[in-house]
Amino acid sequence: MAKNLTKYFLLGGLGFVLGGPIGAALAVVITSMLDSSKALPTGESGSTNFASSASSSAGSKQSTRVADIKVSLLVLIACVIKVDGHVKKTELDLVKRFLVRNYGEQGALEALQILKSLLQQEIDPTAVANQIRDNVNYSTRLELLHFLFDLANSDGEFADSEMQMIERISNGLNVSAADFRALAALFHKTKDPNWAYEALEITPGATNDEVKKAYRRMAMKYHPDKVASAGEEMHQKATEKFRAVNEAYEHIKAQRGIS
Repeated sequence: MAKNLTKYFLLGGLGFVLGGPIGAALAVVITSMLDSSKALPTGESGSTNFASSASSSAGSKQSTRVADIKVSLLVLIACVIKVDGHVKKTELDLVKRFLVRNYGEQGALEALQILKSLLQQEIDPTAVANQIRDNVNYSTRLELLHFLFDLANSDGEFADSEMQMIERISNGLNVSAADFRALAALFHKTKDPNWAYEALEITPGATNDEVKKAYRRMAMKYHPDKVASAGEEMHQKATEKFRAVNEAYEHIKAQRGIS
């Protein structure tokens, strides 16, 4: 099995994900690929494009970290997509866009085959999240969670089962309850009149000075530079969250007439 995993993933610069529950899930994927009569297409080097695209600079600590984060997110995506019992087209479309941005057209097709195999497995989301928690910094874990919220909201609403799954993953990632609520608030703008306060992790009873301090704290927490080493996708999610924090602050300022 180790040889098989090496063939498909070590060439892609993977590190910590090759052990623990994520590694166990990947081992099942590789076994399925090798047993299938429809072998995945390969690049000129003989390794899959999915593997080779994950590492433009194999051997680099940063490329390993980025590749690990991408594969970790793929496993978490499977957990969220399958929790309500069916795969939605809106979810797949969002995932495909993510995969194409990260792996290119051919790599995305191969990654979707991996996702298909993951969807057929019984995966413990808490164990997977714990493994990520032990190897990935807090800011990046927040952005992984942000992506999962986007995924669950791809059809414009959250199923209860999806929210429960994301909260379970959040707990496993050791994300604070306040940060979980702040992320969730961004998707409840039309339903919760206090969404902007939740997004800044304060209550409507906060003073103007407390609002300003909360904004500065949240802007620092979600500054894109904090995930600069986690890859373009995580940097983009952090940028979106950074803008959302500014939007929440501007919303409260307009309500209160704060200059």
